[in-house]
Amino acid sequence: MEITAIIIGIVALAAGIVAGKFIFAKNTQKQIDEANLQAQNIIKEAELRAETIKKEKQLEAKEKFVQLRAEHDKEVNERNRKISEVENRIKQKEITINQKEASLEKQIKDNDAIKDNLNRQIEVVNQKRTELEKHQEEHIRRLEKIAGLTADEAKTQLIESLKHEAQTQALALQQEIIEEAKQKATKEARKIVIQTIQRTAAEQTIENTVTVFNLESDEIKGQIIGREGRNIRAIEAATGVDLIVDDTPEAIVLSSFDPLRREIARLSLQRLVADGRIHPARIEEVVEKTRRQIEEQVMEIGERTAMELGVHGLHKELIRMVGRMRFRSSYGQNLLMHSRETANLCGIMAAELGLNPKLAKRAGLLHDIGKVPDEETELSHALLGAKLAEKYGENPAVVNAIGAHHDEMEMQYVISPIIQACDAISGARPGARREIMQQYIQRIKDLENLAGAYNGVEKAYAIQAGRELRVIVEADKVTDSDSEKLSFEIAQKIQTEMTYPGQIKVTVIREKRTVNVAR
Repeated sequence: MEITAIIIGIVALAAGIVAGKFIFAKNTQKQIDEANLQAQNIIKEAELRAETIKKEKQLEAKEKFVQLRAEHDKEVNERNRKISEVENRIKQKEITINQKEASLEKQIKDNDAIKDNLNRQIEVVNQKRTELEKHQEEHIRRLEKIAGLTADEAKTQLIESLKHEAQTQALALQQEIIEEAKQKATKEARKIVIQTIQRTAAEQTIENTVTVFNLESDEIKGQIIGREGRNIRAIEAATGVDLIVDDTPEAIVLSSFDPLRREIARLSLQRLVADGRIHPARIEEVVEKTRRQIEEQVMEIGERTAMELGVHGLHKELIRMVGRMRFRSSYGQNLLMHSRETANLCGIMAAELGLNPKLAKRAGLLHDIGKVPDEETELSHALLGAKLAEKYGENPAVVNAIGAHHDEMEMQYVISPIIQACDAISGARPGARREIMQQYIQRIKDLENLAGAYNGVEKAYAIQAGRELRVIVEADKVTDSDSEKLSFEIAQKIQTEMTYPGQIKVTVIREKRTVNVAR
């Protein structure tokens, strides 16, 4: 039974294998037929697509050919049109030339006739001239007999008489021409000056000696004053500015004749109030940092001013001096505004007179740099400015214009009187300057310079509108007893050498500091 079952299984397996092969062959054949059919369809579609593309390309080629042909025809027609125009112009020129040739031939014939007629007239004139000369000789001989003078003698007397009369008339005419020229020159000069002033009309402001520092609340005043006033004394000593803390709500007044000091004090106070840490060491640190910032700002102002006025190639030191003008005043008039206005006036006036406006504008901008020196000197600001301009390589015309704008140097260039005139125009505007302000500022400067001349004096600040002079001395060089003596000597010298209203209090401050750093 087992053998039979095995045989049956083998037979069944063989039958299954045969049946599977048959079915697989049938399916494979079917797939092959389908693939062939699909391949034929793809080939037909490709042929149709190729035929379509072929027709499209043929149409594109025909269109391109038609377009190129049209462009060619258009170009040919345009060339033919231009050729026709050239031919027409040539024909017209030929006609014109022929007409001119005919006209010239006619003129030549007319000129020949005129020439013949002129020759005949010349012959007649020569005959008449010969007859006239004979009559003149005979007339001269008759006059010599009547007058008893020869022709040469009469001629000499007549020449002398005419010469004297001509000289008299020439002198009168010369004087008349000179007077008329002066009147015209004066009228034209006034016209140029008026036009220049009108074209540069600028607002004028008077510099003050105080700055109001606004506070968020009156509580901050106590922090600024500090314990027993140490903070406010430290600020005044570091900046040289008088701080006035009164009943004015939410405000402190900064008083100083020097706008640069007031600006340093204002910025320093602003930083200290914003930071909240207000004590002497911090005050000195902030003031020193603000000074450096102001120096950078001065350079920026100088560069911006030179750029706006179109003045290029200035030395860095001259740019710095121009920037420092922003913090100086001249008779109450801001020095930078005055210099900018003078430069614009010079440029316009030089252009009106046909001179170099850039050179004139450069000299106008730099004409007052002697008012902002790094060190005090006995030279006037005009001569000092010329010396500085020459030192930093400025044009000789600019140097001469700076030195001569107050007649302290001989004017050697044409632009020198222009700078002088424009400087006077800018300063003469109504409200531009105040004489009293300048006198006050000069008195304050003289006070500080007087104290600074003593040995051992580090700084000297005039505060309280010049009613107090604070002198800061070096502790290593001046003792306490020397401080008392110095205060007395300065007060006596002020009393004998200066004129001032009221009284001046001299305060000598000596402070010894020892600093070490723990690392």
